[in-house]
Amino acid sequence: MNFLPPEWHEQLASTNTHLLQRLYRGERLASGFVLAAREQTAGRGRYQRQWIAQANENLTFSFLLITRAAFSQLTSIPIAISLGVSDALKIYGISTQTKWPNDVLIDGAKICGMLLERSDKKQPDGTAIVIGIGLNVNMDATTAALIDRPVTSMRLETGREYDLEQVLEQVLSSTAPWIDRWESEGFPALRTAWEHRCVYMGEEISVGEGDDVKTGVLAGFGDCGQLLLREPDGQVSEIWAGDVAAI
Repeated sequence: MNFLPPEWHEQLASTNTHLLQRLYRGERLASGFVLAAREQTAGRGRYQRQWIAQANENLTFSFLLITRAAFSQLTSIPIAISLGVSDALKIYGISTQTKWPNDVLIDGAKICGMLLERSDKKQPDGTAIVIGIGLNVNMDATTAALIDRPVTSMRLETGREYDLEQVLEQVLSSTAPWIDRWESEGFPALRTAWEHRCVYMGEEISVGEGDDVKTGVLAGFGDCGQLLLREPDGQVSEIWAGDVAAI
């Protein structure tokens, strides 16, 4: 995938919302367009969770992917991107794990998450997907302690601060080959790398949303990246969305 030079803004409410609005207004943007903000005041994660970034603290950006991939394959886009982010962090000496469907962790603490949203505006070259990524870069311990779940940052892991533009350049460079592989071969081309890095493989987990939660063993992943859950009765169920937690 060829990423365009990022369009940086000092402050945006949400990079995903801003990019989706521009598409809705009919602005012609190429696949690989990147929009980044030094400060994000109303960022959104999955299930409308808030993701706010103070000025120059964390990397918040969105990019546009226009793809002809089958609808069933869209489930595994975040898997490709998570592998790319994991590779980028490894270059900085930071070892990570991934968590289905779209998180990057360090010893159980979240360092990166993402939100994928499909644009309703039809594109002549395929389906337009806006992918928002939040990577904790310069977050300090005081800020991390205010969040209601374990989180970490590049700064907390290494003891140094980073230039957001340089980190973004590395993330895009590391992610592009994984997206290319996903577009040409789908999730099966990512399976080995993903299962090697994914937490809870072969372990007891719970997965679901709200009151619809199932338990069982994480048995693997289907050809579209869906989670395969071996339930207590031995039946294997396909899970297409939900939060995963260890039991």
